[in-house]
Amino acid sequence: MPHYIYESRLLKTIPGPICGVDEAGRGPLAGPVVAAAVILDRKKMPKGLNDSKLLDAETREMLFPQIMERAIAVGVGEASVDEIDLINIRQATHLAMARAVRALQVAAAFALVDGNDAPALPCPCDTLVEGDAKSVSIAAASIIAKVTRDRMMRTLHYEHPHYGWFNNKGYGTPEHYAGLEKHGPCSHHRRSFGPIHNMLYPQEPVTQDVTL
Repeated sequence: MPHYIYESRLLKTIPGPICGVDEAGRGPLAGPVVAAAVILDRKKMPKGLNDSKLLDAETREMLFPQIMERAIAVGVGEASVDEIDLINIRQATHLAMARAVRALQVAAAFALVDGNDAPALPCPCDTLVEGDAKSVSIAAASIIAKVTRDRMMRTLHYEHPHYGWFNNKGYGTPEHYAGLEKHGPCSHHRRSFGPIHNMLYPQEPVTQDVTL
């Protein structure tokens, strides 16, 4: 389970506050990439914080309002499909993270970022591989990002019901591919990602791969 050790170590050398940063939606074929930054109050942390991928949807939805109510600050940022196609998914993810940190109501002095690829943020940062399973701040950010993006995709599902986004959230599931085969891509699909690019521009080289 994630804990507060990494934050505590940093707070011995800097005054804080420290935020955790994570993203959701790097790999799907459709929809934005969403990032969240969370500064937790150590005395008011919700119980059960964990990597959002290890929690079921009901638990994530239960923890979401608790984090929003008890955290010192929460910031959410996103990068659109157009931005993903323009600058690539890696840079778009970094952009969403920077926007999330800037959206914090209280400025962070330092950020702990999930993964091993440090983005350019408004504050110094360090990366933590599998950070959402190690740091409660990153775990909280992963839940906020995941729930926020899932809600976006459920809303988009009602506008474009052919792809099954209510369930697959834009990932490349059989249901999603079946909808693409029958109806083709829509404006929310990432045209730079291989499966979509190959449908639209079969003679041109792929710009991005979903594994990036």
